This record gives sequence, structure tokens and C-alpha cells, in this order.
Amino acid sequence: MSNILQIDRYLVDTLMRDLVGHDHRPSAFLVYLALLALAASGGPPLSHAQLAEQTGLSKRAVQDAIRHLVRRGLASIRRGGRTEPALVQPLFPWRDRS
Repeated sequence: MSNILQIDRYLVDTLMRDLVGHDHRPSAFLVYLALLALAASGGPPLSHAQLAEQTGLSKRAVQDAIRHLVRRGLASIRRGGRTEPALVQPLFPWRDRS
């Protein structure tokens, strides 16, 4: 396992400006980065409270950020069951463009 997280240039050049400047949702950008790091490490899904602790945001801010990311097509949520934690996965729509 490597300690280096590689991210697409698109994240810094476009997505950061779009989420932070245009949408006024810097929390969504922070949560997206945390989701990328988690996906890259192959770690287990984190609860909203754990994501809040990791990003320094409140649990409510994390919930709002995830909802915004899902609306923007930047994340998906899967639920295994009512009592299981939701699995939030980052999506990469810019990679699918031809």
C-alpha cells in the first residue's frame, strides 16, 4: 500500500473551482477528496460521523455535502439494508466523456 494519493488534474483545474467558487460548497469538495482517499485505500466505508471527524466538518455538513455530490453526479450511494451504513462511492463523470 502506498502513501501517495494520485488525483486527476481535473479535480484541481475544474472541479475545485466549480464546487467551491460556483456552487459555494467547499464542504462538498473536502468530502469528495476524503471519499477518493478512502476508495484508493480500499478501506471500509465510513459513517457520516467518521467522515466529519476526518474532514473537520460537522456531521450535518457532511450529509449536505454528500447529498450535493449525488445531485451533481459525483457520488453514488448504495445501501445493503436498513441497518447497514450507506456506501458512498466517488464517481468520475469527466472520464466517461468522449
